[in-house]
Amino acid sequence: MEDFAAWRRFRGRPEAVETYRRLVQEKNDEIGAFISLDADKLKSLVSAEEKSSEERNGDGGSSQLNGVPFGVKDNIAVEGLPLTCGSKMLEHFTSPYDAGAIRRLADAGAVPVGKTNLDEFGMGSTTEESALGSTYNPWDRQRVPGGSSGGSAAAVAAGMVPFALGTDTGGSVRQPAAFCGVYGLKPTYGSVSRFGLVAYASSLEVIGVLAGSVDWAREVFTTMRGRDPLDQSSAEYPPSNASPADPGSQAGPAAPAGNGNFRVGVLSGDLGLSEPVQRVYEKSIENLSELGFEVESVDLPILDYAIPAYYTIATAEASANLARYAGVRYGYRSSSATDFQDTVRLSRNEAFGDEVKTRILLGTYVLRSGFQDQYYIKAQKIRTALKRTLDELFERVDLLYMPVYPVNAFPRGEEGLTPFQQKLADKFTATANMAGIPALSFPAGYDDGLPVGMQFMAPVFQEERLFAAASRYAETFPPRTCPGKLEWE
Repeated sequence: MEDFAAWRRFRGRPEAVETYRRLVQEKNDEIGAFISLDADKLKSLVSAEEKSSEERNGDGGSSQLNGVPFGVKDNIAVEGLPLTCGSKMLEHFTSPYDAGAIRRLADAGAVPVGKTNLDEFGMGSTTEESALGSTYNPWDRQRVPGGSSGGSAAAVAAGMVPFALGTDTGGSVRQPAAFCGVYGLKPTYGSVSRFGLVAYASSLEVIGVLAGSVDWAREVFTTMRGRDPLDQSSAEYPPSNASPADPGSQAGPAAPAGNGNFRVGVLSGDLGLSEPVQRVYEKSIENLSELGFEVESVDLPILDYAIPAYYTIATAEASANLARYAGVRYGYRSSSATDFQDTVRLSRNEAFGDEVKTRILLGTYVLRSGFQDQYYIKAQKIRTALKRTLDELFERVDLLYMPVYPVNAFPRGEEGLTPFQQKLADKFTATANMAGIPALSFPAGYDDGLPVGMQFMAPVFQEERLFAAASRYAETFPPRTCPGKLEWE
């Protein structure tokens, strides 16, 4: 378990901050996790004031995050820092305000030191779709770090920051976490404010956490969560006791088994996994049984419909949300335009990448008059059926356990998966986004020196179940350290 104190050494120590800046910059030159590192934010680490929880919410005690640096995916607003979304469209845009999640972390004394790389507007699974730089997997630079929060995952795995914020629309926190051997939390929809998050698919995306340990993920999530008056989709977080040590939870539809261990549903049948992922999945299920978890096979045929429904909804919302980028109010404007129509057409054509254009066109198509019932409305019905199926499942089990991705970190470029294969592979992660439930990716095993991630899913607002289960697993099967990771002990 990583030590919080090791990351709180900067107050009043400019020499420590300078050493940190130099080493992080050197590491970033290797793996390209950050699009930008901010010198002023780094300097503020030195003067970070001691802030207690009492100052923040009246419950006393010191904040574990005080004076701690962290990274922020570059589609989340941080005042005074770039907000590029990995796109030429916003390459020179600077945020005028902080996102709600950033405000809460800053109130706890944490310092955002830079913006991490991502697939353009969060649309991708490799971070190769960024228009502003390349990011490499720190375990193997010939492989992708995953996406779209690949920069955040790489930064944490390489030891550049103890945690980083990402966004998860269909798995964009959990998949890169699995590829880079770190923890990736996708919270319950509405539990963390989306104010200040550049919209891609508003009903699906959430701000999540990539962290080096369960403790870091829990601390960051606990700090961020709760109602934000600036975000109508946010909600008050209910009290929860959903851990094996506290089996009497009233916050969810299922409680842990009477012996203090969780009832875990695992997927049966042929899941279409690669041999390395299949081996780790089977072995990790055995590990769960050895730890005392009650394992039950479950069949979820509705998962076969998750991807067509997910991409129908996601692209439709993307088409609407990205209509604001027209070269008129802000962002890139084509110098070749001669009138308004030219400005819109040329600016979007020149500044958007191929993947973004593809999703906008698909979304526009499914929203056309006469096609909404055939595609968009039908997808929403599948979404409702999927949520109902999971609600019924969670009446029998406490947690659902499944792979994050059918393969582990694959090679960069043409040797890797095609864009179509990458989309099909999202079915295990997009499920949680469609249902709005929380999920946690964690390092479950290793194959040929590469990490393989699995994930727990839980009922809404039952993040504590995820943390408790992943902690139990890590105590007996601890994650390995990424080669070349920066150490701050």
